[in-house]
Amino acid sequence: MTMIQSLLGASIALAMPVMACAAPILSTSATTTFHKMQVDGIGIFYREAGPKDAPTIVLLHGFPSSSREFDTLIPLLAAQYHLIAPDFPGFGQSDAPPPSIYTYTFNHMAQTVDHLLEALKLERYSLYIHDYGAPVGMRLILAHPERLQVLVTQNGNIYQAGLGAKWSTIAQYWDDPAAHPEVIDAFVSPAATEERHTAGTTHPERYNPDTWTDEIAHLAKPGQRDIQAALLYDYRTNIAAYATWQAWLRQHQPPTLVVWGANDPSFIAAGATAFRADLPGAEIHLLNAGHFALDEKTDDIATLILTFMAKHMPSDASTKR
Repeated sequence: MTMIQSLLGASIALAMPVMACAAPILSTSATTTFHKMQVDGIGIFYREAGPKDAPTIVLLHGFPSSSREFDTLIPLLAAQYHLIAPDFPGFGQSDAPPPSIYTYTFNHMAQTVDHLLEALKLERYSLYIHDYGAPVGMRLILAHPERLQVLVTQNGNIYQAGLGAKWSTIAQYWDDPAAHPEVIDAFVSPAATEERHTAGTTHPERYNPDTWTDEIAHLAKPGQRDIQAALLYDYRTNIAAYATWQAWLRQHQPPTLVVWGANDPSFIAAGATAFRADLPGAEIHLLNAGHFALDEKTDDIATLILTFMAKHMPSDASTKR
């Protein structure tokens, strides 16, 4: 045997234990899968993870994001819970028909999400609501109060006190949209899209710039300005519904976890503490983060959710009951 053969043989022998340890990790219930279903005549995309016989948490995203905002959170919850995270019509990977075909209102979006959940045969679920997910989620709750198990709101505002300074300018747009095109221009601008993530953070290095560059590219697609203008105009109906939503919470007292990026300039910290007036038993946590708190506080939020759910959900709870 030559010296080269001897060295090669020795190298293979030394490598064998390493290769055995480096076997591929088998997929688990935490693996996220990606789906698209026809709902109300359009394709609705959603992420799914976790065992289907476990309690379900429905994750409702904000503007101008998509279910992608939950990519880091889903694996942390999916070992114990069944996760469904849809993209709203006009967002992410869901279809974005023009307003002449699909009416972009929060009522309509809530109906579409409701029909998706019904098609998935989800009879009970908890809700995680963020930003635009709050008015969609509150409409789901009032339409089917018996389905709600636990409510988690992360900068999902339903109080006048939670509206930041920019909303006074948006109110001018509601009064006369044609006279204030600059409001929608600013709302969908690249600068505003980036600032929704980075404003109020003390850890900019934790923010992935791919997130807002992808959102900027999405908002630049043909037809997006009209879609977002329609939704921004309809947002006034959410403000009008605040009192109704608050009254429902006061009456029914659902288990509620409030996790809030306290430095959010859009939905300010007062929107978090306002829940205490209607839900004295709510658990409220103000985090040192901005609007997209998951960007830098994923582990904290996941831990709070898992702890809260363990206290308020029986271990044998099922989405089928």
